[in-house]
Amino acid sequence: MGFRIFGESMQTIQAIIVDDEDLARSIIREYLAEHAEIQIVAECSNGFEAVKAATELKPDLVFLDVQMPKLNGFEVLELIERDLVVIFVTAYEQYAVKAFEVHAVDYLLKPFSRERFDEALVRAEEKLARREVLPSAEIIKATRSKGETVERILVRDGSRVFVIPAEKIDYIEAQDDYVAIKSEGTLRLKKQRLADLETLLDAKRFVRIHRSYILNVERLARIELYAKDSRMAILKDGTQLQVSRTGYDKLKALL
Repeated sequence: MGFRIFGESMQTIQAIIVDDEDLARSIIREYLAEHAEIQIVAECSNGFEAVKAATELKPDLVFLDVQMPKLNGFEVLELIERDLVVIFVTAYEQYAVKAFEVHAVDYLLKPFSRERFDEALVRAEEKLARREVLPSAEIIKATRSKGETVERILVRDGSRVFVIPAEKIDYIEAQDDYVAIKSEGTLRLKKQRLADLETLLDAKRFVRIHRSYILNVERLARIELYAKDSRMAILKDGTQLQVSRTGYDKLKALL
């Protein structure tokens, strides 16, 4: 069905509601009915719809459920890649609430009252007026457990989202402010620094073999001497990746 798009009006703040529960969306919709300054432009029942709606409609404000199937709220936030004001909605007090409080992020703990909702909305409107930027990267980092690694990488291309399982990655290459992820014969670009992505990957499987490359060691066929103090990693599909001296030492320690 996709996300529901509502009619246009002269409201000043455009908002989308993202929650996999119909009742939760209806409560937010009911509470917003008393706020003429808010225009609901879409409702989304999952993270994929939310990314599509946020990309195409470019809302000012998002009510974002944290626990959702397919994509959770933080994955949605990572994929949106634009400045907006977010009010997180969560059913579990222990889940990410500390991170929200540390970064002074607005959140609603289910079930919430109309008064609590209005308080969060006032703060969100103040942030919009000040054009205050949401510290998305810091929030996402703070909500991950120490030493936690990712099992998949999410890549947005326009309003489409691609889910790449970590075990299916061949290698990752740095390209300015982006990384190119090679998986199953396809290269996909993601706006992220290689160094940041390196910290999220399983160090027993992925090795930084060069300043420009992270290699999935399961794809390695052999290492060949290329020149003095220079080596080349030959992958099982024939791809050749340069290996630095430090990268070679890391590979030797792991293999």
